[in-house]
Amino acid sequence: MEPISKLFSAANTTVSLIEAVYDGILIADRDVIVRYVNTGYLQIAGLSREDIIGRSLPQVRPGSVLPQVIKTGVAQIGIYRQEGDAEYVVDMAPIRLEGAVIGGLSVVKSIARIKHLSRELEKYAQKNHELKATVDSLYQARYTFQDAIGISGAFRKTVALAKRMAGYDEDILITGESGTGKELFAQAIHNASSRAAKPFVAVNCSTLNVTLAESELFGYSSGSFTGALKGGKAGLFAMADGGTIMLDEIADLPYDMQAKLLRVLQERKVRRVGESTEEAVDIRVIAATNRDLLAMVKEGKYREDLYYRLSAMTLELPSLKNRKEDLAPLADNFLAEWGKKNKRTVTFLPLAYEMMLFYDWPGNVRELKNVVQFSAYTCDGDTVAEIHLPKSAYAQAFSLRPTWENGWGLGHSGSLKKILEDTERAVIRQMFAKYGQSLEAKKKIAAELEISLATLYNKTRTLE
Repeated sequence: MEPISKLFSAANTTVSLIEAVYDGILIADRDVIVRYVNTGYLQIAGLSREDIIGRSLPQVRPGSVLPQVIKTGVAQIGIYRQEGDAEYVVDMAPIRLEGAVIGGLSVVKSIARIKHLSRELEKYAQKNHELKATVDSLYQARYTFQDAIGISGAFRKTVALAKRMAGYDEDILITGESGTGKELFAQAIHNASSRAAKPFVAVNCSTLNVTLAESELFGYSSGSFTGALKGGKAGLFAMADGGTIMLDEIADLPYDMQAKLLRVLQERKVRRVGESTEEAVDIRVIAATNRDLLAMVKEGKYREDLYYRLSAMTLELPSLKNRKEDLAPLADNFLAEWGKKNKRTVTFLPLAYEMMLFYDWPGNVRELKNVVQFSAYTCDGDTVAEIHLPKSAYAQAFSLRPTWENGWGLGHSGSLKKILEDTERAVIRQMFAKYGQSLEAKKKIAAELEISLATLYNKTRTLE
C-alpha cells in the first residue's frame, strides 16, 4: 500500500482535521493519483468524490501544476486556476517521508470567497477608520497659545516656558489656583507639540469612581466584572494612544490608583482589568492640580514617588491678582466673544475697568469671564458701567475703596485738588490696564487723554 494511502486507510484524527478546513484540500500520491479530497475542495471545484478519487490528476484536472511539484519537489504558491465558472488560487507543496517525495498537497482558495473576505475586510477597515475619526474628533484640543491672552511680564514668561516644554516629549505637571487656565495651557502645549494631530484626552480625576477608576483609565476585558460590556472596553489611556492624556485634579486620584499610575508613567504599558497581559501605549501625560502636592506627601496623603515622577517638569500658572495688567485685555477679549455670539457691540466704561483693578479675583480668569458675560447680559445699552458688575465684584471693589460712593469720585475726603489727583491717577491706571505700558501704548493713551507724552510721563511718576 502506498504511504499516502496508509494515511487515509482509516477514519482518523488527521482526516477529521482536514475535513474541518474551509479551504479545498487535495492530496495525490507520487504517481499523481488522487488519494484524498476534502468537502471544501469538492464545493470549490464542483465535483463529487467519485469524479476524482483514485483517478489520475492530469486526466481529471488538465493543466494541473501539482504533478510538476511532485516531480521536482519544489513548492509553488499562488497559482491561478479556472475550471468552467470556478476560479481559484492554489498553493502546492511536496509531501516528504524520510527525505523522499511521496506525494503532493494542494490547498485551494476560491477567488469568490477571497473577494468576499476582501470586501468584508474593507468594510471593517472603513468602520475602523470611521471609528478612529470619531474618536479623534471627540478628543481634539481646541486651544493654542494664541488663546493665552496676557501682556504682563509674569504671564509672558509662563507662556514662553510652556512653549519650550511643548518641544520636549516629557510629562508635565501644571499647577495654579482654580480658574487660572490649566486646561488651556495643556491643550496649547499639545497643539504645539509633535502629537498635535493625535487625540487629546482630558480626565477629571475627582470624578472617577473609586471602584471603577482602574477600568476607566486602563479599560477592561469582557466579563471582568458585573455589568462589563460584552467585548470589553478600551481605557482612556488607550484612547489617547499617540497623543496626550491630561489628568486634571491629579491630587484627587485615589491613593490605591497612584501606584498603578506610577507604573504606567514608568513603563508606558497598561493592563486591562481582567487581563494578564499588558499593552504598550504611546502617550504624553500632562497632570494638573490646584493643590500643594508636596504638602500632601508630607501628610501621607500622596505618594512621594509619584509626586517626584510628575513634578520633574513643572509649569506654575500665576493667579490673576498677580497679573492685573492682563485684566483689560482679557476682559475685552471675553466681551468681544460675547458680542460675536450675541450679535451685539458692547464696551466697558472707564469705571468698570478700575473696579476690576480693585478686585482680587479669587476665581481667576474663569471668574472674570463670568463677570464679563454677566455684565454684558445685564447692561441696558452698549456700555458696561460699574453698576452692571456682579455683586461679588462690586462689593469687594467698594470694600477696597471705602471712599467710593455710587459714583466716580463722589465721597472722597480732602480738598478738591486731592480728589482730582486721585481721579487722575485712577484714570491713568485703568488706561495702563487696558493698553499696557509699551511706548506705543503710552502714545495711544496720551492721545486719548489729549495730553502730551511728556505730561503722561510726569503724571506716571505719581503712581510709583
